[in-house]
Amino acid sequence: MKLTRRYAFVMAGFALLALAFASCRKHKMMEDDMGGMEEKNIDYPAVYVVNGESNSLSVINLNTQMLTETIDLMTSGNSAIMWPHHISISGSGSWARLAIGVPGVDLSAGHAGGMPDMKGRVLVMDAVKGTILKEVEVPTMNHNAAFSPDGKEIWTSQMEMSGKVLVYDAATYTLKNTIQVGMEPAEVTFSADGTRAYVANGGDNTVSVIDPATKAIISTLPVGANPVGAWVGYDGKMYLDNEDGKSISVIDVAGNTVVQTINLGFTPGSAAHNPKAKELWVTDPDNGKVHYWSWDAAAGAWKHGGVFDTGAGAHAVAFTSDGGTAYVTNQLSASVSVIKVSDHSRIKDISVGKKPNGIVIKQ
Repeated sequence: MKLTRRYAFVMAGFALLALAFASCRKHKMMEDDMGGMEEKNIDYPAVYVVNGESNSLSVINLNTQMLTETIDLMTSGNSAIMWPHHISISGSGSWARLAIGVPGVDLSAGHAGGMPDMKGRVLVMDAVKGTILKEVEVPTMNHNAAFSPDGKEIWTSQMEMSGKVLVYDAATYTLKNTIQVGMEPAEVTFSADGTRAYVANGGDNTVSVIDPATKAIISTLPVGANPVGAWVGYDGKMYLDNEDGKSISVIDVAGNTVVQTINLGFTPGSAAHNPKAKELWVTDPDNGKVHYWSWDAAAGAWKHGGVFDTGAGAHAVAFTSDGGTAYVTNQLSASVSVIKVSDHSRIKDISVGKKPNGIVIKQ
């Protein structure tokens, strides 16, 4: 039941969506010479926001805190790019590249489960020109697309009962490896030092720990109910959000163990570690808030520090490199909240596309 119930409503809307997109795509393809995309010049520090329902990418200028570009991802013209979800970035300057996971269904209401015969996609984009360099179709719906720490590979999960991770060459886009993991894997992430890859297996409440060099499974750790992603910590830890368990599992990278379980009392959207502020942020989508924890050195554990408002459906968080400013996507209010980290005050809200989700920063 879990495999089909969560997303059954999506199939009923596909026909209507297809009709709505058909005329828009036809018009846009004519404008863009049968699927070409107009080149941008995003040569400034920028925030990239994936808008799931709008099938677009919003670009915010870090210097002005203004929305500067909205890139329609449907203009590739080849296939239905629907419900793009999470995003990663690799490289810098003119060599910066973006990778976007496109599951093809709305994951905003929950991440577990899949749909039979639903294919996913990986989009690779030029971060400066804003153009799609490659569209890779994958056999089953995926959750994200993550560059390996050296930028030479792109990893993406396959959200099926017999879970796996596909590893592609980032230059040739050829499939290099298939790694068997747990049931219904969601997010694929890497530790800050690049020595470990983590795959959250929502179907069996585990996380697979992988050696990125050998592609071998190091261990499979039990965590909370319905884990979604192990988010990178810059303190030798990974922070895994368990949706149904309403908790965060703190994983020690070197020791390969769960060292703390933070009980939240709400369903987490995602977690983000700020090493400069020494804080752990967890979004609370149902209440439009962000909770933060401070490190208690004496206790050797995270302690709840407070909570502040962002917007309805608060989901993903990205910090600037100096740790001073945070950007939070609000899925239900179609906005990004800009937060001053030092006092957790909301500077402004920036309107973006519908159901903004994944976010990364290029500086």
